[in-house]
Amino acid sequence: MSNKEIAKLFKITASLLELHDENPFKIRAYSGAVFSIEKMEQDIGSLQPQELEKVEGLGKSIAGKIAEIQENGSFAELDKLLNETPKGVVQMLKIKGIGPKKVKTIWKEAGIETVEGLSVACEENKIAKIKGFGEKTQQTILENIVFLLQQEGRFFYAEIEPLALEIQKELEKTTLTFSLSGQARRFLETEELLQFLVASDDSLAVFALFDNLSFLQKTEKECSPNAWRGKALQSGIKVEIKICSPAQFGSKLILDSSGEGHLEKVVAENQTLAQYFRKHHFSNEKEAYLSLGMPVFLPELREGLIEFKNENEVSQFSNPELIRYQDLKGTLHNHTKYSDGENTLLEMAQKCLEMGLQYFGIADHSKSAQYANGLYEKDVLRQHAEIEELNKQLAPFKILKGIESDILGDGSLDYEQDILKSFDYVVASVHSGLGMDETRANARLVKAIENPYTTILGHPTGRLLLRRQGYPIDHRKIIDACVANGVVIEINASPYRLDLDWRWIPYALEKGAMLSINPDAHDLEGLHDMYYGTLVARKGGLTIKNCLNAMGLKELETYLNKIRS
Repeated sequence: MSNKEIAKLFKITASLLELHDENPFKIRAYSGAVFSIEKMEQDIGSLQPQELEKVEGLGKSIAGKIAEIQENGSFAELDKLLNETPKGVVQMLKIKGIGPKKVKTIWKEAGIETVEGLSVACEENKIAKIKGFGEKTQQTILENIVFLLQQEGRFFYAEIEPLALEIQKELEKTTLTFSLSGQARRFLETEELLQFLVASDDSLAVFALFDNLSFLQKTEKECSPNAWRGKALQSGIKVEIKICSPAQFGSKLILDSSGEGHLEKVVAENQTLAQYFRKHHFSNEKEAYLSLGMPVFLPELREGLIEFKNENEVSQFSNPELIRYQDLKGTLHNHTKYSDGENTLLEMAQKCLEMGLQYFGIADHSKSAQYANGLYEKDVLRQHAEIEELNKQLAPFKILKGIESDILGDGSLDYEQDILKSFDYVVASVHSGLGMDETRANARLVKAIENPYTTILGHPTGRLLLRRQGYPIDHRKIIDACVANGVVIEINASPYRLDLDWRWIPYALEKGAMLSINPDAHDLEGLHDMYYGTLVARKGGLTIKNCLNAMGLKELETYLNKIRS
């Protein structure tokens, strides 16, 4: 199992122990193990038990649990806790805004054992009457239940892709014609199902292939004559392998891997694309689209958002025109050991050099973010002095002096002017007071955007995919303010954020906004998250000319000097 999966099991264990009023020292041991595992760069599965025991924050007991997990997929203590806890109560622990203590109160005092029962109790105003809750907490619980239920069973694209590549590798060993299909082919940020389409007149042979893959488990009752269905053993990701005749492969692939907005486009004989391709069969996508006089749309654009300019015209985006991962020349939102990162300035810079980048922009947390070891003024000066020394060693590569400055409750940034002007650029982000209504959020962001030292608006809504809804904003108003004030809009490329949402990129481009694909990296591997940002940026139609970190170093420095002057 991966480090992330093991850490997740320990996190659940810590929550369940707290729920059952177990020994606080044991709870802290599991929480500490989660922290240690999450910051480990080495694959935990490659370490021997004796080596695990020496890892800070683990020890002999936790190392034993890890060995048990690797052997059985779980461990006895967790299984016992799960058996003692109703499934609905375990699910409640996933609701944002209520921890184990409140869940225990809901379970033990109110006698509620399901998320659905909790939702009904909130709607009937029963939760607000429990001591320590109140109407505001009740409303928050209700809103977060809706969000939880909407996201249940979904996975991050970053979790889906490795499994897709594993299946693809197996299919490449055959002579079958196949393709990734469904949502993964369009790079959707979260997905509930991994799909492939296989062209074959022998569905039994395809079934046999997938029956014998050790990392998949067949779900017999969900299979049909032309669809193998199952799940990945480790992650639980649902897998569907559809089988069609070679003559239908092209039209079927379009139907299976396009969004509703694309398929609803009205084409020949007053039919939609969906109706047309169900009626007319083609062996490949090129023939299928050419039969309608259309270009072969890139799969990631098949959402109905930008590929059709108007009733009679289509947008002919091509691979070289849309932003690509290899087009990025540098990275501009990253953290080091100065705040809450795992690596030093030099280590991060050297990794960027290995990646072929021209510059590394530091953006450690500012002084208000003390939970993340934010930098006070003296720390900023110390970091700048180190950057100047490193730049002498690393030239022509350059480390840029940046900061992720907290946007305070009133919209101001948390440094005085003399410190703000010492940076090459400033990423302004909200990290606290996230429970805002739209009016307050808009006012807070616009004031920060209008600050002359703000260069980039970081993760505009503060969302965490599958975990936390972003605070509500008027996207048009915020984008317009950024354009009016020359502020770049971040596409936070962390696969757990991907914020700005790609659906708003076309509006941003229409208004002439500049965007930056920033990894928000906290360690060396995090630098590669720009890849995920590039995928969603392509969905929104982002091109090189509107991407800040597609600029080379000299062009970037000229741009930054211009907007700061």
